[in-house]
Amino acid sequence: MNTQFINATLNDLPKIVNTYNSTIASRLVTADLEPVSVESKLAWFNAHNTTNRPLWLVNYNNEYAGWLSFNSFYGRPAYDGCVEVSIYLEEKYRGNGLGKACLQKAINEAPVLKIHSLLGFIFGHNTPSLNLFYQFGFTNWANFPAIANMDGVMRDLIIVGKKV
Repeated sequence: MNTQFINATLNDLPKIVNTYNSTIASRLVTADLEPVSVESKLAWFNAHNTTNRPLWLVNYNNEYAGWLSFNSFYGRPAYDGCVEVSIYLEEKYRGNGLGKACLQKAINEAPVLKIHSLLGFIFGHNTPSLNLFYQFGFTNWANFPAIANMDGVMRDLIIVGKKV
């Protein structure tokens, strides 16, 4: 698999947002219920950096396939070594091993970035994502039952974690 991870730039934000928005309708991946705008994601984008909160484009065979990011957990200094991992792939690249490549990249890079704990915030009904994280040794660290109202259906949020 020819996969590359490239630091995202502000010029990449429209395609990052487009990939994110492509997952909303499934009600499987994100708690957003309507598409978000590029402008609404500027602060989120600016919270990333190459030092300890990367946002990488995922390129597969020299084509944009999605993105991978480390997001701060809870925003307090004592938690600096703990991040939420987000993986969003273009629909045509889902289910073919790119998620595994992304999660392996996150695990490999974490110690270099002084990250000791990786988290995944995953809906309880998102079996493919849960299984992906479990394959890499993540375990359930928290369960928030029936916390997300997805069009009248209450969904669980599972937080999986791994020490690296």
